[in-house]
Amino acid sequence: MPADTPPAADPYAAFRVPAYRRYAAGYFVSVLGRQMVSVAVGYELFQRTHSATALGLVGLVGALPVILMALPAGHVADRFNRKFILLITAAVSALSSLGLAWLSIAHARVPAWPVLAFGVRGLEWLAALFHETKGVAFEPAVPLMLALLFVTGCARAYGWAARGAFMANLVPRDLLASAVTWNSSNFQISSMIGPALGGVVIAQAGVPLAYALDVACGLAFIGAIAPIRHTQEPAPPHDSSMHELFSGLRFVQRNKAILATITLDLFAVLLGGATALLPIFADQILHVGATGLGWLRSAPSFGAMLMGFALAYLPPMKRAGMTLLWAVAGFGVATVVFGFSRSFVLSFAMLAVAGALDNVSVVVRHTLVQLLTPDPMRGRVSAVNNVFIGSSNELGALESGLTAALWGPVVSVVVGGAGTILVVFAVAIIWPEIRRIGALRDARAEETLL
Repeated sequence: MPADTPPAADPYAAFRVPAYRRYAAGYFVSVLGRQMVSVAVGYELFQRTHSATALGLVGLVGALPVILMALPAGHVADRFNRKFILLITAAVSALSSLGLAWLSIAHARVPAWPVLAFGVRGLEWLAALFHETKGVAFEPAVPLMLALLFVTGCARAYGWAARGAFMANLVPRDLLASAVTWNSSNFQISSMIGPALGGVVIAQAGVPLAYALDVACGLAFIGAIAPIRHTQEPAPPHDSSMHELFSGLRFVQRNKAILATITLDLFAVLLGGATALLPIFADQILHVGATGLGWLRSAPSFGAMLMGFALAYLPPMKRAGMTLLWAVAGFGVATVVFGFSRSFVLSFAMLAVAGALDNVSVVVRHTLVQLLTPDPMRGRVSAVNNVFIGSSNELGALESGLTAALWGPVVSVVVGGAGTILVVFAVAIIWPEIRRIGALRDARAEETLL
């Protein structure tokens, strides 16, 4: 072999770092539990209320903490120990799931305290506002469920900011793209297994056990990352807290490549997400019950997992920007087909295709965010990313629930998928920089903090 022949790429390079292995294992288990909770919450709420509006509100209580707290969370992630933040937020999420398990068991015995009765009246008014007046019912346990989901959202806002920056502290820079790709695949594998397992658990043993398993998964995550040692660069001195708080937003605004990819993902998920409506599709359109619902929730992650392995083994993208645009457009097409489908097999396939194409967007966006951001700012920039991306999933659920209450689930999904395709054209025209993004390995961090 000639001396100047480059060594073959090692697709498992990130896993050869012990700290990353522990983090990846803990992250896998924690996502597994959260996915079971997502299925359980959607299934239980729809079975108890028969309201699409209630499903939309799950998205709202998840989005509000991210919108309100993500920027302060990023500031905290850059000023304090990121591992400690992850440990605290995992413990809070586990306690919240413990509360959901208790509510699921004792829901009929929850007293109609004045604050809960007020919450029930508010839910009834909101459902009537979106023309849900027949067949819907709200009990005092429902406002409490939404309150616990809000607490979980608060923990997630701080945990996301710390997690996005923490992973970059575990591996060398030249292994970061590999770590991001495998982290996405790790997420998708657990997101594939979790909903399917959750559906089986719900059908065989009931909803409370799904919540209890998430508590166990949260404790396992804490045990996995607690021994990890990591190096975190200290943040530079700052002039004022408000200046530092919004510095991540200013950085993203001035970096057109990051801004374009975040905006594209934001509106694609906001318009094209059908996940929140899967309890309705499973119950009223495809007639597949709780087990079928679990498989439908697993389908996007199944496709994303396959795409993740493909991205790990295929040569690096030479034109990452154009690949991203085509992937998001394909995501919209798959969503439209899913909306019209009346076949469980076709619906599963379209959700899998959508998940595979969405994973391309995740890998490109997250790799760019990490490589183009200096370490002392990664927490704040990750927080900005979470404001747009994290809240878009939840706000997309709100949009889907409310439009489904007004026009029905099929129209909601089809119109959203078509809107995603239009967003791709708009982003490509407004930010031509995205079309010029080449190989991700050539991206370089900014030399100065903005």
